[in-house]
Amino acid sequence: MSRIVKCAHIQMSNARSDGTVAQIKEAMIEKHIPMVKEAGEKGVNILCLQEIFYGPYFCCEQDIKWYESAEKVPGPTTKRFSEYAKKYNMVIILPVYEVTIAGVYYNTAAVIDANGEYLGKFRKIQIPHTWPGFWEKFYFKPGNLGFPVFETQYAKIGLFICYDRHFPECARILALNGAEILFNPSATTTGKSQHLWELEQPAQAVANGVFIGANNRVGLEKPWEFGEFYGTSYFVNPKGEFLVKGSCDKDEIVVADLDLEMIREVRDGWQFFRDRRPEMYEDICKHLP
Repeated sequence: MSRIVKCAHIQMSNARSDGTVAQIKEAMIEKHIPMVKEAGEKGVNILCLQEIFYGPYFCCEQDIKWYESAEKVPGPTTKRFSEYAKKYNMVIILPVYEVTIAGVYYNTAAVIDANGEYLGKFRKIQIPHTWPGFWEKFYFKPGNLGFPVFETQYAKIGLFICYDRHFPECARILALNGAEILFNPSATTTGKSQHLWELEQPAQAVANGVFIGANNRVGLEKPWEFGEFYGTSYFVNPKGEFLVKGSCDKDEIVVADLDLEMIREVRDGWQFFRDRRPEMYEDICKHLP
């Protein structure tokens, strides 16, 4: 028996750079809507959008104007996209910029179930502040909701956002909590991360016996003008094999059929979870550099 779930990413270049923050945000939302509809018409079951999908990756500059793009979660954008989730019977993973109270912001991804119901959210755990332009601590408070697993109509899914993928603990705890598919919406550019992009997450899929979908934007954009977002969004199976990979420079929907029965097959063969010795790993949480 197979249990096929059709999953997809939308990878996209920024829609506009001029105008107000509200205009830039709305242009990107409007650019996404036809592709969300297309995914629904193709029968996609679970659709993942890129990190803070409704604007540019603004973290390469430190400017308080971008705080204006933050919103409540659930809020206006989750409500707007819940209509498409319900219409197409499609789960939507919606990464947005969240504000809780004045001055407190998170890098967040909301999950909308196939009936349009808001299921919950994940807040990015590890926040980078690294050269050459990932100045995220200016914009985001570290996530405080842990690693929830969302039981959607089609599968149990877990999320971790961009930089979180460099920390294998994220994938491990989600898998141990029952997630079958892990999604990693990202914004990552040529040079620093490209080698790791196709190295880390296939290995994590193998180590945890899960499917992983990694999503990245494309193109050159303001304010980040010194590196290109290289796309190549993909899905890998629990054997670490690439099922599909997007282009490096095109707006597109990247679709793959995931047979969730492979999870049991792979785990029965390797038995990594049976042979774990968590009582021997206490030092990993004790020792500080």
